[in-house]
Amino acid sequence: MHTKEKLFTCNICSKEFLMISSLKTHLHTHMKEKLFACDVCNKGFSQREHLKVHLRMHTKEKPFTCDIYSKTYSMNSNLKRHLLTHTKEKSFACDVCNKGFSQRGNLKVHLRIHTNEKPFTCDICSKTYSVNSHLKRHLLTHTKEKPFTCDICSKSFSVKSVLKVHLRMHTKQKPFTCDICSKTYSVNSHLKRHLLTHTKEKPFTCNICSKTYSEKSYLERHLLTHTKEKPFTCNICSQAFSLNSNLKRHLRIHTNEKPFTCDICSKSFSMNSSLKRHLLTHMKQKPFTCNICSKAFPVNSNLKKHLLMHTKEKLFACDVCNKGFSQRGNLKVHLRIHTNEKPFTCDICSKSFSQTSNLKGHLLTHTKEKPFTCDICSKAFSGNSNLKKHLHIHTKAKPFECDVCDKGFSQKSNLKKHLLTHTKEKPFACDVCNKGFSQKASLKIHLRMHTKEKPFGCDECNKFFSFKWYLKIHLRTHTKEKPFSCDVCNKRFSRKSNLKRHLRSHTKEKHFASDVYNKGFSQKETLK
Repeated sequence: MHTKEKLFTCNICSKEFLMISSLKTHLHTHMKEKLFACDVCNKGFSQREHLKVHLRMHTKEKPFTCDIYSKTYSMNSNLKRHLLTHTKEKSFACDVCNKGFSQRGNLKVHLRIHTNEKPFTCDICSKTYSVNSHLKRHLLTHTKEKPFTCDICSKSFSVKSVLKVHLRMHTKQKPFTCDICSKTYSVNSHLKRHLLTHTKEKPFTCNICSKTYSEKSYLERHLLTHTKEKPFTCNICSQAFSLNSNLKRHLRIHTNEKPFTCDICSKSFSMNSSLKRHLLTHMKQKPFTCNICSKAFPVNSNLKKHLLMHTKEKLFACDVCNKGFSQRGNLKVHLRIHTNEKPFTCDICSKSFSQTSNLKGHLLTHTKEKPFTCDICSKAFSGNSNLKKHLHIHTKAKPFECDVCDKGFSQKSNLKKHLLTHTKEKPFACDVCNKGFSQKASLKIHLRMHTKEKPFGCDECNKFFSFKWYLKIHLRTHTKEKPFSCDVCNKRFSRKSNLKRHLRSHTKEKHFASDVYNKGFSQKETLK
């Protein structure tokens, strides 16, 4: 044993040491002198032993092995820390909430939750953190540095631990298991979140409305509904969000990133919820049934939307034109008609759209991709909605009926057009000739008569047309397509007007009469 008289004391901090060599080593921490430099990265260390430990980062040497798990570590202290996970020993307890910790350092960090102490400050934006590792992670948001890259998909990450979690997406590894229901998770935080569903514990309370939450992040998210604060802004389109997760999800619209892939058909999705919804199409499972008409749905949200059709309830009204909507999202999209906001832009031709679905449909015009095929006639379409419209030709279905005259229509847009014939309303007037139109699209088409604009070009012969349907009719001269068939003799025609003209030869109908010979003709040209 050493007596008090034989202790060596530090003149700066009064710390005592049994050996003079230990005191000398300690003094380097005060002098900040770094005598030992790393040959690989030039980092300096005050002690040779610290350099030795650091070099293992470069050599990947891990000399300390766990006898239970065979897991290896570069430092003995890390191995000791790991061994405590096997013993479950928690020697250090929190005086405030009695939570136990296997290490004093972890208890020290935990106490900051209660004291709200955040000793680590960012020099760039003055944001404070309770843990130094969190500050280091935050600093990478300023440098935009992402040094850790995935070998499988080349995605980069600013933090190694995030890369580690990301790799589990590829390996399907789920190392964290719930002791109660045996459910497995790829991330420990997800397991912790899940455990609260068993305990029903909600320790985080809102000071404004007293609503309780199982997680602090849920409470923070909820508080933004009171403050209306949207601190996260998109750098591309300036749209603001209350949550960072919502911003990340939104950015996938611009990057077209789809990280969630279906294992059955390899289809990719930008959101996990969309993938889950898609998986139900493979299972053909429809667990949510409407009590009114017994229609079944794979997703509860779809059932909720459907129920609004029965109630006709329109909770969300437009402040500009008082039009009512059953869903907030539909109102949001509608408002863009008044604001003329078009946040979704095509990267190829810079054309803007008010809805992301419209942009997706437009992009197919560049790729010429037509993934939706009719099972009856094999005609291909770029959009599923176009295929659905087309199918009405075969089924002769007319699900949209006019309340005034009971006339049926295969498309809702056609019914809307038809209704204007009853109201005689023509709200859109031409600035050149004052002609009125019931629809904005009709006015747009009419204006081409004045401007002589021909925006629709044929890829085969470079001929241009003022109207899309003129181009459509023209294309049949190249494709030899004849979609209109005579029910009497099965003769086919490329134009509906030609079919109508032909039908007169069967009905012997003669519209045009000669005043000279009192003879009838079925076509005006023949009369001439």
